[in-house]
Amino acid sequence: MTDGVNDRFDFAAALPSLDRVPAVHLIAIGGSGMSGVARLLLARGVLVSGSDNVEVAVLEDLRAAGATVTVGYTAQTAAQLRDDVLVVVSSAIHEDNPELAEVRRRGLAVLHRAQALAMVMADADGIAVAGTNGKTTTSAMTVIALRACAADPSFAIGAPIAGIGANSAVGHGRSFVVEADESDGSFVVYHPQIALVTNIKDDHLDFYGTSATMHSAYATFAETIRPGGLLVACADDPGSAALAEAVQEGGRRALTYGHASDADLRIVAERGTGLDWHATLRMPDGRTLALRLAVPGLHNLLNAAGVLLALTEGLGLEAERVLAGLGQFAGTSRRFEPRGEAAGVRVVDDYAHNPGKLEAVIRTGLALRDGGRLIVLFQPHLYSRTRNAADGLARALSLADVALVMDVYGAREEPVAGVSGRLISDRVTGCQVDFVPDGAAAVAAVLAVAQRGDLVLTVGAGDITQLGPIILERLALR
Repeated sequence: MTDGVNDRFDFAAALPSLDRVPAVHLIAIGGSGMSGVARLLLARGVLVSGSDNVEVAVLEDLRAAGATVTVGYTAQTAAQLRDDVLVVVSSAIHEDNPELAEVRRRGLAVLHRAQALAMVMADADGIAVAGTNGKTTTSAMTVIALRACAADPSFAIGAPIAGIGANSAVGHGRSFVVEADESDGSFVVYHPQIALVTNIKDDHLDFYGTSATMHSAYATFAETIRPGGLLVACADDPGSAALAEAVQEGGRRALTYGHASDADLRIVAERGTGLDWHATLRMPDGRTLALRLAVPGLHNLLNAAGVLLALTEGLGLEAERVLAGLGQFAGTSRRFEPRGEAAGVRVVDDYAHNPGKLEAVIRTGLALRDGGRLIVLFQPHLYSRTRNAADGLARALSLADVALVMDVYGAREEPVAGVSGRLISDRVTGCQVDFVPDGAAAVAAVLAVAQRGDLVLTVGAGDITQLGPIILERLALR
């Protein structure tokens, strides 16, 4: 699939009503997105079962909530499923998976994870947050702001929200916030009342093939907004700004936010130190309001501005209450998440894995290094992304004082000849750089270079997140 068409699923198909689905079985139920869907289904009274390839803590949590969960993918598990069960998978589960193969042989109904989520939110006022960068944080900000307005939304996003401790929940309000993942084309299934697009950059070209195909997918996403709904898009990003213009030309409602002079909600001033970040905003009605955040980074001020515009213009909520909620936002898991300090060295973990996200997290680190050096340990994610985005990733890493590049975390992809972390490290300029192929070499390299006062960022979408605690443990032994 390199043409933006996911031929495994029909995303245009009508979905069954949830009250007509007696049971759901989720293959790979332990994943972040799948476990979130499972919790939502359980909360709605659906009989839930599932399987995963390894025993992880979340499986026991799901069992405690009422799900029947097995470990290992076997044809026998699928053979024992009832005939009227709905089977849910993600694109990460291949067709040769023995459990899915038996499900197909039996002719059981199979839906993508996003389709199951769309069933859960079908009767709600959906708020779908899409974009290459910033989806998770912006979605989480939306949830916290809605709660501050006593709206009590349901939600399903990509990481646990600080202060809530979960990435999904059923609320009592009308709104449902969903992080709309574009990576496999499934974000067209939600049909939201409000769509918020943070930016549109070249990514997931292993699926889309070309930039034009990817932009076309976002146009299709915008067309799924319900009649009378609203598109909110970032005016600073050429891709999302062009999407807003196309929507307006089609006679539908679209508003923009950002620093651009023609933005409907305009950021006219901004500043930040430590965890205290401020912006002055000019609203569409001409009012000037103050935004204050307790999470770092200019990109987060931009994300918050988009949330404010969506909730005030899309849902009619009071701007002051939304701003108060945004001020309470404390972040999400693996989004500039502090992991600790040892021997005077701070360690922060982040999920960034494409050039835009990597640059944003590095710039935030530079603003917070407080006299020390910024050491970035980066693990590339996917061979296709490493090959296509090596120059952009290297440019971002060149902003650091020290850049350490690990080998590629392949995830769903097989190795590609000539593609390794060296493809990035060899392009880094202007700073100390080294290629550290594996976890042991990476930890050793950090320990060799880190000094009191330095800030270490462990960055990537793979298993690099496991290295932060090891680095802190070794630093503490000094």
